[in-house]
Amino acid sequence: MESAQNPLKERNLPVANETIINYHEEHQHTLKEWKKFITGGIQPDKTVIPAEILESWIRCKNYGVNPKKAAINNVLTGNRLKDLQSRNKELIKISWPFMRHLYKFVEGSGIIVVLFNHEGYLLEIIGDENVIKHAQTGNFVAGACWGEQSAGTNGVGTLLKVQKPIQIFGCQHYCRNFHEETGSSAPIFNPEGEFIGGLVMTGPYYKVNPHTLGMTVAAAMAIENELRINNALTEAQVANSYQKTVISSIPEALIAIDNDGHISLMNDNAKKMLSLRIRWDEHKDIREVLGEKNNHFFKLIENNETLTDTEVRIFSNNKANDFTMTCNPILSGSGEIMGKIIILNEIKRAKMLVTNMIGAKANLRFEDICGLNVKFLETVRHARMVSQSISNVLLLGESGTGKDIFAQAIHNASKRRSGPYVAINCAAIPRDLITSELFGYEEGSFTGSRRGGNQGKFELADGGTIFLDEIAETPLELQAVLLRVVEDKSIVRIGGSGIRPIDVRIIVATNRDLKEEVRKGNFREDLYYRANVFSIKVIPLRERLDDIPLLVDCFVNKYSKLMDKSIDRIDDGVIDAFMKYAWPGNVRELQNIIERMMNFSHNGELTVDLIPEDILRFQPPLSNVGEEFEAAKDLERQMLEKMVRMKISKNEIMKKLKISRSTLYRKMERYNLI
Repeated sequence: MESAQNPLKERNLPVANETIINYHEEHQHTLKEWKKFITGGIQPDKTVIPAEILESWIRCKNYGVNPKKAAINNVLTGNRLKDLQSRNKELIKISWPFMRHLYKFVEGSGIIVVLFNHEGYLLEIIGDENVIKHAQTGNFVAGACWGEQSAGTNGVGTLLKVQKPIQIFGCQHYCRNFHEETGSSAPIFNPEGEFIGGLVMTGPYYKVNPHTLGMTVAAAMAIENELRINNALTEAQVANSYQKTVISSIPEALIAIDNDGHISLMNDNAKKMLSLRIRWDEHKDIREVLGEKNNHFFKLIENNETLTDTEVRIFSNNKANDFTMTCNPILSGSGEIMGKIIILNEIKRAKMLVTNMIGAKANLRFEDICGLNVKFLETVRHARMVSQSISNVLLLGESGTGKDIFAQAIHNASKRRSGPYVAINCAAIPRDLITSELFGYEEGSFTGSRRGGNQGKFELADGGTIFLDEIAETPLELQAVLLRVVEDKSIVRIGGSGIRPIDVRIIVATNRDLKEEVRKGNFREDLYYRANVFSIKVIPLRERLDDIPLLVDCFVNKYSKLMDKSIDRIDDGVIDAFMKYAWPGNVRELQNIIERMMNFSHNGELTVDLIPEDILRFQPPLSNVGEEFEAAKDLERQMLEKMVRMKISKNEIMKKLKISRSTLYRKMERYNLI
């Protein structure tokens, strides 16, 4: 093809006639016109000086370029040169082989091959050693800027302006020192079409002909093509990297198979979830990889084009795992089915996501429990010990004593702390719904059931703890089911037949006397003994009155943060009134009273007038309440005195007593410890 044979025609350039040119005569004619322009500013003969050259001469004259200039001065060296070459390393790397190839055609002729960037800085030079040394005298070296403002009209600087192949012959150079040279230049564009530099072949004017320019253009085009190939390869590598990253970041198991059931792709999560320890080869049959135990799974993917969140059990290495499976066809560009993509999501992981989303976690720890009463501390110690066991726990105590707090603390101190914590108030769920709430149901098991069924609270708590508060309120028929769950560690959904194993620790709580409920026939004796492996009785507030000052401080600190309200003083009369009250609602009632008083306080103080009337009017039935109050104050004073004598820092005392700094100073002042 003509365009392939002649790169000048490829770029729509005029091609010289195949006639012998008298370079000496041409040189003299050009020199004459140059002198006319330089010395007298006379417009040269347009038949001798091309328009592009004349335009360049005019620019150089306006720049103030000295036509007698022998060498250029703008040369980068040292770190600035390294930085230049580093910024253009891709262009240099790709261009260098083509420059060497081009030089082989002109080796020994005095012609050198030069690569430059879009600013006109020379990047690489290759040529005869003696020619390169001679060129260095005019600073024709790597790092030199050969723009028109520095070097006048030349094969580098003028190409920057016209950005198309051009040949600067002899005296067409604006500076006299370069009149013996001819430069043949071609631009280089990146794959986006941006001008990034060029090639120039420069040598004695009498050894250069129009075909030299054609060679330069061909080399520049080859460099551009290599840049496109390199860019396409980089994009392919980036796309492949993105694909691998996306596939590896998918938390589900992902398997792609062709129409014959051969595996074409399997991510690492699939190998991990399916316990595939042996190496498998691409295009291996999925039946061979997973084994014949999974016939149900194979039938599902063979008989259905599309599946969405279908529950399936897969056996691998004698281990069964439950998944939800989504299966979709893989289509070719013409719309034909090429295979299927299978996505498996572990049901256990799905449960964890659900429990996290619904906030199924315990927030309180033993460190959050306030109290220094001897009997209460013994209860806490017992609960800490129980937390290290896997056995069931029965929490006993009146309403408001903090059984739910102990349940959360036990969970957070146990090995199940990273698992879900699901709390259920059995008395708050309607009798006809409690079974489905606890154990879930299958689709269509009753009118109004959710499509696809629903998992119950026991399934949500799998791997963690379930807290069943007010357990004595559950109907007897449910107690029978609970007993099977406790003994078998498995559940069956309503309307279903499949047994679902669960790993759940059960903590139950009640404010009733369960032994009495068993005697009355309201609670199953066998369930009572199964739940009562560990029994913890949380003492009421009236039996730990000495903890009231500490609890008041804890609640004041809590609500100060929530309300953004500072309480600087608590009247002694407030504590006196609290110590005389029976607290039927226990710690919960005290907490609510403090919250109410802080809402009504406007001067940063809690005073007696803020206490509800029913507490102030309360008459203690026992005559020794005052003595208990004094004993509590005396115990608090002794504790503070002991810690001060031991030179424990105030910060440590605040932490141990769970009180604020202002409260600590108030107490120390009260007991003359400052």
